[in-house]
Amino acid sequence: MSALKYWLWLANLPKLGGQMKLALLEHFGEPEKIYYGDQEEYFHVKGMTRSAVDALENKRLETADRILGDCDRLGLQVLTMQDAGYPDRLRNIFDPPLLLYVQGRMPLFDEEVAVAMVGTRRCSAYALEMGEKLAFQMAGLGAVIVSGLASGGDAAAHRGALRAGGFTAAVIGGGHDIIYPKENAPLYEDIAARGVILSEYPPGTEPRAGHFPVRNRIISGLSLGVVVLEAPEQSGTLITAGRALDQGRDVFAVPGQVGDRRCAGSNQLLRDGAGVVTDAWDVLGHYAGRFPHKIRSLRMEEPRRFGGGAPEEKPEKKKEKKPEAPAQPERPVLDLSGDHGLTDDQLRIVRALNGRTVQVDDLVEETQIPTRRVLSALTVLELDRIVTQESGKRFSLAVALQ
Repeated sequence: MSALKYWLWLANLPKLGGQMKLALLEHFGEPEKIYYGDQEEYFHVKGMTRSAVDALENKRLETADRILGDCDRLGLQVLTMQDAGYPDRLRNIFDPPLLLYVQGRMPLFDEEVAVAMVGTRRCSAYALEMGEKLAFQMAGLGAVIVSGLASGGDAAAHRGALRAGGFTAAVIGGGHDIIYPKENAPLYEDIAARGVILSEYPPGTEPRAGHFPVRNRIISGLSLGVVVLEAPEQSGTLITAGRALDQGRDVFAVPGQVGDRRCAGSNQLLRDGAGVVTDAWDVLGHYAGRFPHKIRSLRMEEPRRFGGGAPEEKPEKKKEKKPEAPAQPERPVLDLSGDHGLTDDQLRIVRALNGRTVQVDDLVEETQIPTRRVLSALTVLELDRIVTQESGKRFSLAVALQ
């Protein structure tokens, strides 16, 4: 009989709490020994109760057999906390899941700059835009984006990572065969094909409300830090931030409009000392020294709608003319009078580069912006295809200003 069957028996044994299951594992070493244990042995486990012993008397394996069949049908891998591929980051939290049901490619999280991005289901348009943009930037620079595949901020984070061609991990609050919310079905399929979807709940498990606060510990546990996009004062998103702090993870937040209830909770995190996030480097700068081989500068091919005009359309074919000298390709136009979406630092750098190719040191001197902020702004501008880097760490505009 497969040892995995005993893991499934223990993990899905009703009326037995998570901490008691972990205590049993610590005492017996493996689920098979727990299964064949007797009452006398059970009572030697620290914290054992009469009701827990009664629960362990349930030796039926039909549920484990059904789960194995469902996993085979759905193409799921079952990863136990004693497997080599189970992340140490997760194994070392207070209440790690005994096992994970895995769909897609499981990365080596302990070697990745994994960043969780979470937001409420009813995020503002601004928070959704920031979530997708930040995830795009961070994934493009080498980070793994972790979120919960919920509506709102979670979905925006996953979309941004996928658009960048990066890797994203989704932790769900039910079985893999019950997609919730239903409108995220296409996103679910994209993540399963290009990232990974994780759950501690077996196939067939309905995504009940109580599952989501519990799964949040996995989102933060897999990650180095958690970015809160937007959260009111009473929000499940703040539960994730709280679990992150309990686990010793970094917590960041995107500043929200003062007085807007939708971001009252995230603004409170900032008052309590969370890191301020306005661009990708505000987060990745904390980890670049520890993971220099993972964080990279990468130009992304992202279509961008610059302010002051509609999206560019492909020009229609012109009628045949007499041969002329080849023209230089037209550059996209950045309208600085419109809603260009640039920060103050980015705007000053763009203006300083107009019509010129400039080295970083000269930009620092001309703009009087600190070097770290200049480098951060240039990284984002390069990702957005507004500037281009040339040899010798020199930068020039890839757009025409209007």
